[in-house]
Amino acid sequence: MIHSRRALSLLAVLLASLAAGGTAAAQRSGDDKKPSLSLRATPPVGFSPLRVRFVVEVRGGADDYEEFYCPAIEWDWGDGTVSGNSEDCDPYQAGKSTIRRRYSTEHVFRQPGTFQVVFRLKQRDRVIAASSSNIQVRPGVRDGFGG
Repeated sequence: MIHSRRALSLLAVLLASLAAGGTAAAQRSGDDKKPSLSLRATPPVGFSPLRVRFVVEVRGGADDYEEFYCPAIEWDWGDGTVSGNSEDCDPYQAGKSTIRRRYSTEHVFRQPGTFQVVFRLKQRDRVIAASSSNIQVRPGVRDGFGG
């Protein structure tokens, strides 16, 4: 009888820990619905002045993920300049509103150096997602090098 009480007690602890783990897993799977950002720069290395094309893809998550609907975007070029924009959008409607899945632009780096470019999605003044890429600009002919 003593062993069966101990076994029941251990079983109760085990079931409680499994239930807690299941709850945590369910909460984590809710986070899996949040899209992620992927930033690609082409070319990532070159000579100044270097024109680079940037493409950000929004991967995963629901097409109507509310936090990503109609964000302001900001590009911090790492060279002392920042650019961005925002759009006027219809009010969000669950199941009907769709998030934008691709952002692209070009930027010219006129000076040699290493630059960390950061792309941010923002709602009001709050950053909701960000991605970055490093660009290496080598001295070009205009800088007195390379020819």
